[in-house]
Amino acid sequence: MSGSAGDHRTLPRRRGRALDDAILSAALAELSEDGYGAMTMEGVARRAGASKASLYRRWPGRLELAVAAARHGVPDLRVPPDTGSLRGDLLALLRALADRMDGPAGEALRAVAGEALAGRESLSALRDLSRRTVVVAVTEIVRRAAERGEATSRPTVQSLLVGQAMLRDHVLFVGCPVPDDVLVEMVDDVLVPLYRAP
Repeated sequence: MSGSAGDHRTLPRRRGRALDDAILSAALAELSEDGYGAMTMEGVARRAGASKASLYRRWPGRLELAVAAARHGVPDLRVPPDTGSLRGDLLALLRALADRMDGPAGEALRAVAGEALAGRESLSALRDLSRRTVVVAVTEIVRRAAERGEATSRPTVQSLLVGQAMLRDHVLFVGCPVPDDVLVEMVDDVLVPLYRAP
């Protein structure tokens, strides 16, 4: 059942980032407890101790809020893992993503994917979320590997999305958690050979 944070009018007034963080955290909690089907803007507002109007000023509906919550819940990849090897970096990255996919952020991503497959205009939001959270990180991992002499290819945007695509496929069609041996296979059998290919 959705949580309650009391009447937002009696709580200290929050603005900007603090309010955004409270709303997005509340949305992730709603997704974790009740799933996307039961998530409502009213429930998120109540849990966040905010007004519905403050949600609608930021996001036009629950789908857009779920996308934002998924973005909020994924690892910060601006500084990707740096283990000193291509294999280690890719494995650390996939483990971090898989860990998040096993929680509320994963529920949010599955919700967005479901809406996209149902023909809603959320496909671009899903694509943007995928690219923002992974392409920059993998680009940096492969660049560092090339400097060490481990990667000899210049990756295309599509090749940079392969790891996340495999992970997303497993989460959507097999479920969570993703076994570590599956992640190791993805890295050893597909990603390392892909980025080392001439």
